[in-house]
Amino acid sequence: MAGMIRQLGWFVFVGCAAAATHWLIAVACVAVWHLPPLAANVCGWLVAFLVSFSGHYLLTFRQQRQSLVVACRRFFLVSAAGFLINEVSYACLLSLTDIPYDLLLGGILVAIAVLTFVFSRFWAFRSRAEAC
Repeated sequence: MAGMIRQLGWFVFVGCAAAATHWLIAVACVAVWHLPPLAANVCGWLVAFLVSFSGHYLLTFRQQRQSLVVACRRFFLVSAAGFLINEVSYACLLSLTDIPYDLLLGGILVAIAVLTFVFSRFWAFRSRAEAC
């Protein structure tokens, strides 16, 4: 149980760092380069992916000992699926609400975090020994 709590703590820490990176890059892309919010969201996700994978591989799921290549490939699929949900939700909510783009993105990033943890823990970083 203590291991799961520690793992969840690292997940929250790394996830917050990645979400902050995603949000800051996206907002900067809109403010500085005048990109549309949906395009800026893609830029934010790509940079945040590097923060997220590195942190989860080295900290959150370090004891699961999946190879770097396999874990990266699997985590990319998890992250890309989460991003697809993020982008579709963001596009819909941007067109249907008057919520400012930056607040809306922050809410969506929080909502996707639980899904990412579940798929990361039980699939992306799972070692072969755990699969049996």
